[in-house]
Amino acid sequence: MSVYTLSDLHLSLGIEAKPMDIFGKHWENHVEKIKENWNRIIKKEDVVLMAGDFSWATYLEESLADFQFLESLPGEKIILKGNHDYWWTTLKKMNEFLEKNEIKSIKFLYNNAIELDNYVVAGTRYWGLEEDADNEKIFHRECERAKISLNMAQTLNSEKPIIFMTHYPPDERIINCVESYNIKYWIYGHIHSNYEESIVNIPNIKTLLTSCDYLNFVPLKLES
Repeated sequence: MSVYTLSDLHLSLGIEAKPMDIFGKHWENHVEKIKENWNRIIKKEDVVLMAGDFSWATYLEESLADFQFLESLPGEKIILKGNHDYWWTTLKKMNEFLEKNEIKSIKFLYNNAIELDNYVVAGTRYWGLEEDADNEKIFHRECERAKISLNMAQTLNSEKPIIFMTHYPPDERIINCVESYNIKYWIYGHIHSNYEESIVNIPNIKTLLTSCDYLNFVPLKLES
């Protein structure tokens, strides 16, 4: 089993299409690019980590075509919430939705942790704090959610290193919030322009910007 990552797919297969080429011509036919590269690289036994903004759907039922597209691709997929994932609801409702529609290769990362062969995956959406005047309250909420997930990761297996996911890029406050945990990789997305300005370096942690346009719509393999 190998672990890959690719975020911000921004699918809209079941609703009126959202034009992603406003971010550049490289977004043209991006669904076909994702499918071709995914099928070329990912094997059935692999895992793909997705740090948010999977579907433009507003409601869970509207996201079915996007989930079916993802289900048709090889590998297990672990999805974190992004700021545009308005369809996101309770973990119970989302899991029931997957079961009802016979979608078996997808798991949600939401106040929980998921153990893999060589890692444990934890995470929280986080938030661009500039978006809300009440950002102190939001930060503490996200910090607590991060700790819930990371504590569960340690409970699952305290010996394995942690892959930690946030949708938004990490900043100093969230880094300080989780600094006591055994995090090896920090995966984040959200960024679709000025990539180099958004690269975050954290001592002793490998940080990865995984927005699919930044990765040229090619899943990125994590080093073992």
